[in-house]
Amino acid sequence: MAKNIGMIGLGYWGKNILRNLHGLGLLHTACDSNTETLEQWQAKYENVQFTTSYDDLLKSPDIAAIVIATPAITHFAVVKAALLAGKDVFVEKPLALTVKDGEDLVELAAANGRILMVGHILQYHPAIEKLKSMIAEGVLGKMLYIYSNRLNIGKLRTEENILWSFAPHDISIMLGLLEEEPSKVSAFGGHYISDGVFDTTMTTLEFNNGVKGHIFVSWLHPYKEQKLIVVGSEGMVVFDDMSEEKLRIHRHKIEWIDGKIPVAHKSEYEAVPLEEGEPLRTELLHFAECVQTRQTPRTDGREGVRVLKVLQAAEDSLLPAGTLSTSNKSYTVHESSYVDDDVNIGDGTRIWHFSHVLSRCRIGSDCVIGQNVSIGPDVIVGDRCKIQNNVSVYKGVTLEEEVFCGPSCVFTNVYNPRAFVERKDEFRPTLVGRGSTIGANATILCGSTIGRYALIGAGAVVREDVADHAIVVGVPARRVGWVCTCGTTLQFEGDGATCECGRTATQTSDAVAVSEL
Repeated sequence: MAKNIGMIGLGYWGKNILRNLHGLGLLHTACDSNTETLEQWQAKYENVQFTTSYDDLLKSPDIAAIVIATPAITHFAVVKAALLAGKDVFVEKPLALTVKDGEDLVELAAANGRILMVGHILQYHPAIEKLKSMIAEGVLGKMLYIYSNRLNIGKLRTEENILWSFAPHDISIMLGLLEEEPSKVSAFGGHYISDGVFDTTMTTLEFNNGVKGHIFVSWLHPYKEQKLIVVGSEGMVVFDDMSEEKLRIHRHKIEWIDGKIPVAHKSEYEAVPLEEGEPLRTELLHFAECVQTRQTPRTDGREGVRVLKVLQAAEDSLLPAGTLSTSNKSYTVHESSYVDDDVNIGDGTRIWHFSHVLSRCRIGSDCVIGQNVSIGPDVIVGDRCKIQNNVSVYKGVTLEEEVFCGPSCVFTNVYNPRAFVERKDEFRPTLVGRGSTIGANATILCGSTIGRYALIGAGAVVREDVADHAIVVGVPARRVGWVCTCGTTLQFEGDGATCECGRTATQTSDAVAVSEL
């Protein structure tokens, strides 16, 4: 196989992928934004190229596929960019953080003829592969019940709750073993460390074939436990990933006395022999084979979306506030958030923990409003905007459609504020054009207009207008390049450029025009 795979993300799990891709002789270039991390791995893997620029991977004609091991919150944007660049993609679970985003990625992969695979690693574990064959052969009889415990005291996350971090593995296994999706999903849990971020959850899945599943996940457990138990009419199987005997079968019997009294007859377990193999290596090798042969991966994007649907249904049931209906529009507001009475919110919008939407605001459809966000009063937010955690969108700010506001970015509405001088009649309007991205911790001074599809770098301070498609960075912000509608940096030859997505662009001294697809 060719050495034609790039990877992004060399941290908590990425280092294991790096080791395996290198060992398989498949790794061309590895990318991470942390230079110290790169230096650490450069010393160990001298024959691998390293870069801090994801763009280097997207532009390289020698890289056919990209493996992504970045934080879950970045998956949609990073996967989308790779698919648009014509790369096959393997992304660690979850595929995305919403069902819609996952479905969009599946459609994009299909439209571009690309392989899209999700890292549901336990599907490639020898024990799970053996368990699936035992069920298919009828060794366990009629399937009755499945439950799993995935518990630990370890890395705590604030960008995603335990459900999205731990449960995808077990959901994927259950869907794979039963070969169907659940008809009903419910969950309950608790958030004890970070308000609004669930540390423990118990999820129940009910299937049309009568089987029920329970998934208990927690990162507040005194020791690590990873067990899956399958109960059938003719036997019970335990998959214990923390044990040397990974798979055990118990052939307990239930006897009915006089047809009325059930009595359990226990038996000694039997260890089930398994083939040797590291699941991650098997998984990555399968991806490489799919890239080479163009076969559909076992855990492709569609399988990833099925898992997302269960996760989303479970998370919805964790929110007691449920779905609200106002003027025939349905949207979701977490119980810890507050929406004033005279607010108009579009279909499909989700407002998460500890946020406040003030009077007379208009929020579009299919928006995502993160944690600790304040909007308004009198603010207009267009359709499909994403406003990340800790952002305040003050009066005077208008966001057009599909604007992305990164975590803790800042808007102002008074140019020269004083605590002791009232200047509410001096608010200066700020307009953020359609499709623009504002990076984390950037500051947008009032009176500015951000052009359509512009890209504001993280930490930049914008104090004047930004042209359409401009990339600006620094303090104060200055233009350093141009960006396509899809988010890829444009590389001009003379006055023209062609993006990997197929759009073309023309440049003058201070403006760029980008074609539509």
